[in-house]
This record gives sequence, structure tokens and C-alpha cells, in this order.
Amino acid sequence: MPVTRFIVNPAAGAGGTARKWPNIMALLKSLGVRFEHQITEAPGHATELARDAVKQGYEQVVSVGGDGTINEIVNGLYSAGGNGQIALGIIGTGTGGDYSRTIGLRCPYPELCQKLLEPHRLKVDLGIVEYRNNGSTQQRVFANFAGAGFDAEIVRRTSQQFKSLGSMASYLLGTFSTLVSFRNEKVSLEIDGVLYAQKVCTVIMNNGKYGGGGMLTAPDADLTDGLFDVLIVGDLDKLDLLRSLPRIYKGTHLTHPKVTLKRAKEVVLRPFRSLPLQADGELLGEAPAKFRILPAALNVIV
Repeated sequence: MPVTRFIVNPAAGAGGTARKWPNIMALLKSLGVRFEHQITEAPGHATELARDAVKQGYEQVVSVGGDGTINEIVNGLYSAGGNGQIALGIIGTGTGGDYSRTIGLRCPYPELCQKLLEPHRLKVDLGIVEYRNNGSTQQRVFANFAGAGFDAEIVRRTSQQFKSLGSMASYLLGTFSTLVSFRNEKVSLEIDGVLYAQKVCTVIMNNGKYGGGGMLTAPDADLTDGLFDVLIVGDLDKLDLLRSLPRIYKGTHLTHPKVTLKRAKEVVLRPFRSLPLQADGELLGEAPAKFRILPAALNVIV
């Protein structure tokens, strides 16, 4: 078994990862896993550490944290050119765990550590988005999903005000506080070259099935099909949106007359006014934005 680099985000899971890591490390040693580890010190540090792992020739990198940690590591692997060669392991200790749910790794850490002994690799798609931030065009890779509008505003409020409360409570409080002030916006959507114009609440490019701390946003999404499941939530009023939230957790929202799902390789979103943008539950900047699928771009240990 090759030496594995573990990248540990102690802040993930409202600080719970810092408490769990000593036990995880002891278990890894008892299993005979050959590893080294590094602790992240600030937002963005996991990206730097992943780049360094590529340069040092590691064959496996393991994320110990949440969806945000996975996002940072994937961006580091991609920017260093190692995303297609290095295998990514996941020990989920974060708040939401939506990517782990999709890929079948939402299980106790002893089971996840055991998987590293005989790693099976699955090639999965990634997404990439070009967007605006502080007046400049930037680019970011995402593993699970990215969206603009209501969902991104929830991310902003959740991360700034409620994240310490846990996944379900923080997301619901972020949702209800966003409901008070958010307004639907008219946008232009170009989906694989076909133009649409409509007023929307949110538009989400799903690579995985889950988002928002357990919402089944794209029930039939497939990480290996080379397509986004593009969820377009139209001009719902606030009462209708509130009533529809339980349906999203069950995955039954697609029957709503103002909800549309399309599959596509590329989506360009141009709002008439700027819209907040998130990827993998991390606030990035604003749309206008261009989203593209990167087929079979990542090896994940499953």
C-alpha cells in the first residue's frame, strides 16, 4: 500500500474533526495504514496542501473534513494536474456530508478507514465554473453541485450566522432568514446552446444527488454520466417555496409545475442583476457564470 497523505480540517463539523482526529489516527496506525498527515490552518490551505501532495508524488490523498474540505482538495489536485492520477479518499467528519451521501461513503469512520486497506477506485465527473468576484473573472472546480440565487444566499447566511448549530438546523435557519428578504430574479440561461429566459428562484448544476445538508435535489443524478442535472426552480412565491421544502428532502419536488430539470454538459447563466454563487456549499462570488462538466476527471476511493 502506498504512503497516503491525509489532509485534516480541524474546523470541519463545527470543530468536531479536531476531537475525532486523534481516534482516527490511532485506528489508522492499528490497521497498518502507511500515512502522513497535515492540518489545515485557514480557509484555502487544503488546496495548497493538495497541490504539494501532487508535487511530492503521492498516489493517494485523503480528505478528513466536510464538503468544503473535499472542494478545496479537488481544486488543489486539479490545478496541479494530479486529479486524474491521484486517488481521493474521504473520511467525512463535516456538517453536511452531501457528497459522501451521493457516493456511498456516509458511514462511520472505522469503516471508511478500512476501505483504505484495499482501495477500489471510481472515476467520477467534476464541474468547473467561471464567475465574477471583486470585479475579476475567476475559476473553480466543484465535486458535488454549484448554484446561483436562493441556494447561494442560504449558503451565505448559513456560513456566516448558523453553521455552529449543525447541518439540518443551520440550513433550515439559513433558509427561513433568506425567505424574508430574497427576491426572484430574471435570468438568461444557455443550456447546451439552447437559450431560455425566465424569472427564477434558483438554478443548481448538480453532479451529485444531495445538497443543503441532506436535500435530495437531483434524485437521478449520476457522478459518472458526463452530465449535470440542471435544476431550475422558477418564480415560486415565498409561501409556495416554504411549502415545497419538505418535498426537496424527499426528492419529490420535480413534479412541481414551476420546477424543471434538464441534463447538460454546459450551462451559461446571465442574470439581469448580479446573483450570489456557491459551489459545494462554499460562497464564491456572483453570476454571470459559465458551468462545464469535466468527464471522468477524478478517482475516488469507494
